[in-house]
Order: sequence, then C-alpha cells, then structure tokens
Amino acid sequence: MRLPRNHKIFRGQLDAAPFAGVFFLLVVFLIFNSGLVFTPGLPLTLPAAPDLPGLTNRAVVVAVAANGTCFYDNQVTPENELKTRLRTVAQSGGPLTLVLQPDAEVRYEKLVELCLIAREAGIQNTWFATRPEPRPAPVLKP
Repeated sequence: MRLPRNHKIFRGQLDAAPFAGVFFLLVVFLIFNSGLVFTPGLPLTLPAAPDLPGLTNRAVVVAVAANGTCFYDNQVTPENELKTRLRTVAQSGGPLTLVLQPDAEVRYEKLVELCLIAREAGIQNTWFATRPEPRPAPVLKP
C-alpha cells in the first residue's frame, strides 16, 4: 500500500517578521541582563597591591563596607549571626580561609575584630583581599 505524498519542498522567500520578532526579544533580554540595569549595593574600594599570591584551599568571603557593615553571602549580616555562620562552615571540615574584602576606609579595629570572630569560629587563616594594580595594555607590533 502506497501513501500519497502531499508535502513539497519549500522554495519561496522566507518571511522576515518572525526573525525580527525573535531578534528584538533577544535584544530586550540582553538589555535587562546588562549593566544598564541598576544593581543595588554599596561600593567597596579595595586597596591595590601588586603581585600577591592566591589561595589554594577553600575560602569564605566577608565584605566590609566603609561604615563597618558586614556582608556574608551577599547579605547584610550582624556580627553575632556572622559568628554562628562561620562556625557552621568551619565545622564542615577541611582547611578553611576567611577572605576579608574591606573597603579602603574601614578602621583597623574593625578588621582585627573580624579576625578574632573568625578565630573563635574555628577559622585559623585570614587573608585581606586586594585588587591588582592596573597595568597598561601591551602594545602589539605589526
């Protein structure tokens, strides 16, 4: 038994409207996902330092704003809650390092206080995050 074939190969022009619709929809998604959208937060100005080594073990990051506000997991965290969170992370096992990202305006007393909180929580190593110094782009010769 043979079935009739009613399908024919398309040989006409493509309609541009569906392609334009998908293109403009992608443009809208890219705009909303780009830097044009305001991201709420506090600016941190890390001090610059050249040629420092990096970490090799697991790290926990705590950012400190200029007014002394601590951020853990990108959320404002009071110091007493920070101590309990650091303790639970430190009990999970393995070597752990606390990486402090202090603003350049943070007082030294606040940094020492956070180091002591980390030590009480069971974290022995503390590093201060810095940003690399800007270097000029290399000039490529033709």
